[in-house]
Amino acid sequence: MRPLAVIGNVNVDLILGPASPWPKAGTEIIVDHDELRVGGAAGNSALAWQALGVEFDIAANIGSDQFGRWLSEAFGHRSDKWPVRPEKTTLSVGITHPDGERTFFTTRGHLPRFSLADVFAVIKGARLQGGYALLCGSFLTDDLTEEYGKFFDWADSHGITVALDTGWPLDGWTDENCTATRAWLSRSGVALLNEVESTTLAGIADPIDAARHISSHMPAGAIVVVKRGPDGALAIGPDGSLVSVTAPLVEVVDTIGAGDVFNAAFLAALASDEPLMSCLEAGTAVASRAISTLPRNYGGPTSLQEPLR
Repeated sequence: MRPLAVIGNVNVDLILGPASPWPKAGTEIIVDHDELRVGGAAGNSALAWQALGVEFDIAANIGSDQFGRWLSEAFGHRSDKWPVRPEKTTLSVGITHPDGERTFFTTRGHLPRFSLADVFAVIKGARLQGGYALLCGSFLTDDLTEEYGKFFDWADSHGITVALDTGWPLDGWTDENCTATRAWLSRSGVALLNEVESTTLAGIADPIDAARHISSHMPAGAIVVVKRGPDGALAIGPDGSLVSVTAPLVEVVDTIGAGDVFNAAFLAALASDEPLMSCLEAGTAVASRAISTLPRNYGGPTSLQEPLR
């Protein structure tokens, strides 16, 4: 199996809900569910890899408070070299809705100060050579994002394929954010996008045509994945061929981190040199299991080979 690493945002998620209708200002409501858990795109993907028995490295930083210590403990030895920032740890409060969707309230916290030096404190090029680096949380990790050019140079020099999932920009998909993302994708080997992101970046309403357009602006042999939620997922392969899978029918508990879990399972299968169809099936099956179980269940080490029925 090729080596794997995830680089980006790890923070605390406090999940509450479901809430409906949205409460009026000055009122209080009771909800049925609460859960404090590791969050952030990098954190969600790493948790899935842990549950699936996949070996990986994770580069992140934490704040200098009890939440930071708690995040570090969740990853054991993998967090030994995470830098501790003087800021408070970033906290996201996610309010779920009856349909499984959610609304987030997030503090800035420690994430903007995550830097390229922090990445190099954990990830060694020689160890990750020939593998995949999942790069995520681009619009939250300000210091690192400013040095993406140097990061891509480093990855290229070590034969590391970057799999990019930027996450949602805080100020939306402005022209500036779209331009920056297209530049990052031009140096990435794998694009991991949802349907809205792909169609917005391409300026094309059809997700297949949008994926083909994005692929044409990426390096030769790149893979573009479009995650479509209950409609499954599709991908444009290295040879330009279209591959798609449907999603199993499940009762949704909450969709928080669904795309991040998909990323983890997809890349684990890709790192095992599985066919692209199998990679999509693994991502869809594991993500579907995660969003339909409480407490959240990713399956185990065999789940990449056992589609959810």
